[in-house]
Amino acid sequence: AKQMDFTLPDNGKYGVGMFFLPQDREARQHCQYIFEQAVSNEGQTFLGWRDMPLEDTCLGKEAYQCMPYIIQAFIGSSNDIKNEMDLERKLYIIRKQTENTLKRENIDSFYISSLSSRTIVYKGMLLAAQVGAFYKDLTHPSVKSAIALVHSRYSTNTFPSWERAHPNRYIIHNGEINTLHGNVNWINARKSMLKSDVFKGDLSNVYPIINSDGSDSAMFDNCMEFLHLSGRSMAHAAMMMIPEPWSKSKTMPAYKKDFYEFHSCLMEPWDGPASIVFSDGKLVGAVLDRNGLRPSRYYVTKDNTLILASEVGVLDIEEDEILYKKRLRPGRMLLVDTEQGRIIEDDEVKKKIAQENPYGKWLKQNMKLIADVKKKNESKPPVIYNLNKQQCAFGYTYEDINLLIKTMATTGKESIGAMGNDVPLAVLSKKPQLLYNYFKQLFAQVTNPPIDAIREEIVTGTEMYIGGQQNLLHAEAKSSRQIKLDGPILTNEQLANLKFIDEEGFKSAVLPMVFTPDDQGESLNEALYRLFDKADQAIEEDATILILSDRMCDSSNAPIPALLAASGLHHHLIRNGMRTRVSIIIESGEPREVHHFAVLLGYGASAINPYLAFESIKQLEEKNLLDDIDYKKAAYNLVKALTTGIVKVMSKLGISTLLSYQGAQIFEAVGISKEVITTYFTGTPSRLNGMALNDIAMEVIIRHKKTYNIFRQNYLLEEGGEYRYRSNGEYHLYNPETIHLLQQACRTGKYDLFKKYSSLIDQSSQATIRSLMEFNYTEKTVPLDEVESVDSIVRRFKTGAMSYGSISQEAHETLAIAMNRLHGKSNTGEGGELPDRFIKDTN
Repeated sequence: AKQMDFTLPDNGKYGVGMFFLPQDREARQHCQYIFEQAVSNEGQTFLGWRDMPLEDTCLGKEAYQCMPYIIQAFIGSSNDIKNEMDLERKLYIIRKQTENTLKRENIDSFYISSLSSRTIVYKGMLLAAQVGAFYKDLTHPSVKSAIALVHSRYSTNTFPSWERAHPNRYIIHNGEINTLHGNVNWINARKSMLKSDVFKGDLSNVYPIINSDGSDSAMFDNCMEFLHLSGRSMAHAAMMMIPEPWSKSKTMPAYKKDFYEFHSCLMEPWDGPASIVFSDGKLVGAVLDRNGLRPSRYYVTKDNTLILASEVGVLDIEEDEILYKKRLRPGRMLLVDTEQGRIIEDDEVKKKIAQENPYGKWLKQNMKLIADVKKKNESKPPVIYNLNKQQCAFGYTYEDINLLIKTMATTGKESIGAMGNDVPLAVLSKKPQLLYNYFKQLFAQVTNPPIDAIREEIVTGTEMYIGGQQNLLHAEAKSSRQIKLDGPILTNEQLANLKFIDEEGFKSAVLPMVFTPDDQGESLNEALYRLFDKADQAIEEDATILILSDRMCDSSNAPIPALLAASGLHHHLIRNGMRTRVSIIIESGEPREVHHFAVLLGYGASAINPYLAFESIKQLEEKNLLDDIDYKKAAYNLVKALTTGIVKVMSKLGISTLLSYQGAQIFEAVGISKEVITTYFTGTPSRLNGMALNDIAMEVIIRHKKTYNIFRQNYLLEEGGEYRYRSNGEYHLYNPETIHLLQQACRTGKYDLFKKYSSLIDQSSQATIRSLMEFNYTEKTVPLDEVESVDSIVRRFKTGAMSYGSISQEAHETLAIAMNRLHGKSNTGEGGELPDRFIKDTN
């Protein structure tokens, strides 16, 4: 500071910022000006800039070429800043204001690594051993710290950059956040409900809370930073974001269970394999995900040093210097308070936090079980007089009833099938498809251990909560005003409880999920906007439960695809800031298999009532097809099978709780147009364009018109042929013709039969994307005079621009010289012919 001609205030009265700025001088000065203006606007004193002493000769070529201009800024606090936390909040606002201004101006290469009175972040596109050499500060004799967080793992699922390098401002992270998209959506959806006593003025000054350009670790850091600066301790924020598996634990103290259940009403877990280490400059802590899918081990030495790392032996410590060794257990936390000079164990940390408020009392007074809610009147579900007709309208088949629903109703488990699916993609099928079939589960890009949901049942959570959420930043009794469900599948009786609920703080509204079928399918768009308008109106009238129902389906009304309505409304409410004020319940005859329910939950539904599936069970009971199981038991088995199936789906992704999976939209679309994705499935990857909204409508209309044709005499269900080949069913790649050809080819050894078989499988079936592709073979010769030099030929061969078959005969001699030069030999080709060595090498 003395060298830069400014004086630093006392410790805790100033902040230090670490900046990545553009190398262009004019752009860099503009960024500095915007930051200085933000400091002034917030009533603080800008002290000065300091160019960082760096040693860039240690950098790799790529890192050097994209290296930003690195500089530090110093900010003095005003007299009205009473403590360090107030200063941290003010610096946070200054940073957010600067970021937002420069983002509006489309300024690239600007990033603030840290801006704090407690911590400084040194990072970049560096190997671990390069950090100390590159940042000369770190090897200066006067630099000392009680805390150091070092991250030496490298980017796996994002392209590396200076900005994305660890550490982040509060955390370092080993692992992945698998529910990231949903977590970010829910944070954005809560903005309209946020109020804070510690942030002076409008909270919009710090929006967006999450930087959408960041990695999963950076977004986690954004959320933890916001929760901490809003008044919660770092440990409290970590307990909210990565809770222990509490719902099925028989040994966890009641006060801790109450804490976790209460906070489940405020926000969902950030789920996935994760070892998180965090620090605010005074406290340093570590927390492990509920499954323990990332290791964390630590030593405590006799000279009072704690060393925690993701594996043993990171530092060489003599055995006689070690006081004790431990490992961090799943869901547990380790905390070091440098002011108190001691390690605080998991039980002590969490007991203190969990007893800060009477969470148990609040839950007892406010939370209701679905079976206990009061109703305005007793009401039975509507009677379906022609069940087969309704089943036809929703596309049910004989297979759906007998292979799926019947199996689940009698065994309580999903049907077992062989691996592989040889039917066409939904967008290529010649039969009308349900919208669910256009979505495929999107698995993690990097190592992601699946959870054994059967043997590790204690870590999974299926509970769901119905009702409007309250302010995330303030814990109060009414925050737990929710209806608790044991799982996401509602029986007809449970849905009736919600429809006619008579409890303070709850109000339901039933919204028709139908549209008028027309010849072009254009009325679906209008029906969706009417649905959204009715939802907005219901929320204005204090509704907290929106029930989207297609029970009104009849000859004049076709059902809106439940997934389209649920996801569309979910994103509509996120955009207008109303999403967390209501829960979305689906009452639909459409869903009947596990994938359908998983997609509905993944796109925002809180619970689903598959009323037509329950009615189908009644029909099976009447026909004595349920193996002497009564309806009540069969309905229970169906709910159990569907819930278990959903848990199996999410556990393959390393996700443990339905609260995390809800709204996480971990799917990719195959064959849906960009316009539909942008409006109704915002943020979903869609690598193959296709179905427009009117095309989706026409698939529903085809089924609807076929069902309500006045000349139709019976309503026998179609065979289906989805799971077993049927001549009039869905096309299968492996059908009698292809199987016969394969058998004949193998028995006779005739290659032409095998080629015919393979062409049906790979090219002519129109069932796969690859079958739609054609390969262009072009014959082109290169005259000798077009070849500039022997070196040019070598270069073209290395890059694949030239091959043996693409050159003229007269170029063979030159080519032989080139290839021998490539191998460091003299020319041995005779008569312009290529040596055998060349042919072998170019294979």
